[in-house]
Amino acid sequence: MDKLTPAHRSWLMGRVKSKNTSPEMAVRRLVFSMGFRYRLHVKSLPGSPDLVFAGRKKVVFVNGCFWHGHDSCKYGRLPKNNTDFWAAKITRNRERDTENINALERLGWNVHTVWQCELKNPEKLQSELNDFLS
Repeated sequence: MDKLTPAHRSWLMGRVKSKNTSPEMAVRRLVFSMGFRYRLHVKSLPGSPDLVFAGRKKVVFVNGCFWHGHDSCKYGRLPKNNTDFWAAKITRNRERDTENINALERLGWNVHTVWQCELKNPEKLQSELNDFLS
């Protein structure tokens, strides 16, 4: 049972951002500190990747574990309320992610996904991003 009224829940969900989220900002600061420069949310590419390294033909998506259904993460669990709605929504998000990645790869782009939970180990994430971008 949801503890919030439908109107308050709607307002709260409307406050969820899709761009410039905290995880995305953390990845942007990390990549910038490593000396890499990038473009943001290039709409001409499938999925409008969060970070685009055009000269390298590489893109990075920063995914929230809940919203994109991260399997191996405690944050990727479905809520106990309204499970049918959330299962369908997250399944569609995952399908769209796969479609966008496949389209980018067909266009010759290399794709890397950073999950929100990976920010808990910045040294490992920095190493992975450096390997991907170098």
